[in-house]
Amino acid sequence: MSLAVVRSRALAGLEAPPVDVEVHIGPGLPSFTIVGLPEVEVKESRDRVRAALANCRFEFPARRITVNLAPAELPKEGGRFDLPIALGILIASGQLPATRLSQLEFAGELSLTGELRPVRGALAMTCHAAGCGRSFVLPRESAPEAALVRDAEIYAAATLLEVCGHLTGEAPLPRYRADIRPAAGVYPDLADVKGQAHAKRALEVAAAGGHSVLMVGPPGTGKSMLAQRLPGLLPEMTDAQALATAAVRSLTTQGFRVEHWRQRPFRAPHHTASSVALVGGGSDPRPGEISLAHHGVLFLDELPEFDRRVLEALREPLESGKVAISRAARQAEFPARFQLVAAMNPCPCGYLGHYSGKCRCTPDQVARYRGKISGPLLDRVDIQIEVPAVPHEELTRPASGETTASVRERVERAYRRQLDRQGKPNCELAAREVDKLCVPEPSAETLLKQAIVRLNLSGRAYHRVLRVARTIADLAGAGTITAAQIAEAIQYRRLDALG
Repeated sequence: MSLAVVRSRALAGLEAPPVDVEVHIGPGLPSFTIVGLPEVEVKESRDRVRAALANCRFEFPARRITVNLAPAELPKEGGRFDLPIALGILIASGQLPATRLSQLEFAGELSLTGELRPVRGALAMTCHAAGCGRSFVLPRESAPEAALVRDAEIYAAATLLEVCGHLTGEAPLPRYRADIRPAAGVYPDLADVKGQAHAKRALEVAAAGGHSVLMVGPPGTGKSMLAQRLPGLLPEMTDAQALATAAVRSLTTQGFRVEHWRQRPFRAPHHTASSVALVGGGSDPRPGEISLAHHGVLFLDELPEFDRRVLEALREPLESGKVAISRAARQAEFPARFQLVAAMNPCPCGYLGHYSGKCRCTPDQVARYRGKISGPLLDRVDIQIEVPAVPHEELTRPASGETTASVRERVERAYRRQLDRQGKPNCELAAREVDKLCVPEPSAETLLKQAIVRLNLSGRAYHRVLRVARTIADLAGAGTITAAQIAEAIQYRRLDALG
């Protein structure tokens, strides 16, 4: 046989489209050509494959070798095609049998010695291969990640020779099975934060309903500490949520670590991050911080210090829960259902409203500083609170607040009420669902109408107040929204009141 076809997969966002690695060995001067829109990493596989075959004591054919990666219009990148190319050459040259290929897919980068190195996107590729009813052969280091896909048939190999032994039947690889036990999440305890009872309550409401939060306060008041404790308050992840989060992480160069299974991600990019780093992109679209925080928390500290264009890119993902990356040659869509937590100072010097009275910023300076955050973005933040400085006498007292575990129990109960009622958290309610499920009592509705006029709330802010009030009612176990719950939700629009 001078022609062999080996199945593999490419990556296009979270999708893993199938790729047929066609290898033809024909007469002519010795050459090694790879076609099918390969990028540089794929073209370099010629040298890796040649050296790996030689070091594994195989014969490299001194003939005209043509490798076609079909479909031709799909860009191919990465080193995952090394293994299928090497197997295709061995089968086309008659050194390996072509049996058992129809039910197998392959991916793996080869070292010059024939060892297999881990590949990016193993989880996404395995998920799609299992959906097609085929088994997947991949490097041993990528197997734990791929094993997160239930019922997937995985074979893990350390070297090219092990894969060849599996295909010949002389040394079949055992089916890889992993006992995935999620490590206990080690989250900072909410009780460590002294004072800030109002901010802690706001975090509880945010965790129960999936609402976004903006904290405004002087330096050292505990804004970062509060943000770091939000993941520990969130409800436990479902298997579907955990798999979606792991699939996004597997697309990065760092990959997904199995010990992080079912743990809420917490991402805190520096304020110098570019829009590509935050939202995602590149010539080969990769997920950004908002996608890596999928079903977790994205913490933006020093919010006004971020580039305004970077912040504006958050507006659409905050509403839709996804981000579409479009480039001239490629398009990709990544999930981005993250919980935004932002922190900022009240003024350029940071001490406006501090009990020390050392702020000397003029009203114009304060207005320009806060104006770095656009109204449309601020309108999309459900909870906006002030985090004042904690008095010295309170700082010297032992911590005595509620623990993360006790608050999380209430959050879990409220979250289950939302799932039983509407099948999703309150933050994802559409306008029509808000009108149906978030109906306040008559006295509460009167209070809300007064707030709309006095605070000049937009239609979006109106619906967000109702969603937050619905979450507060769920925490209280109430079926209807009372005036007290509307009042608490309105006070979480603090910046609207100041504006």
